[in-house]
Amino acid sequence: MRKRSSTEVFRITGARQSLADDVRGRQRRYIISMSVRTLSVILTVVLWNVERPVALVTLVLGVLLPYVAVVIANAGRENAPSLPSTFVPAPVRPAIAPAPAPVATESARPTGE
Repeated sequence: MRKRSSTEVFRITGARQSLADDVRGRQRRYIISMSVRTLSVILTVVLWNVERPVALVTLVLGVLLPYVAVVIANAGRENAPSLPSTFVPAPVRPAIAPAPAPVATESARPTGE
């Protein structure tokens, strides 16, 4: 039989994402952002002599996106104070009450005669 002690119990839903999953997610976001940047640079070259205003927009996007991608990729693993506490106190089990003592009645009492 296991000995029960007052240990801390943690909710699984409150657990942080593993470091490997966090890094994988950040790498995925960075690759997506850099793919959009590459596409915008290619569109800039293709549209430069055809549609100059659209080409300028894609050029600005291609210039600004690396900074945004790095900031987004580096965001993460900070302590979020708004998350609920993950500590859940161990449940307290009520003790079993002792059986009531038998009540003596007059018929069960010995008489003194």
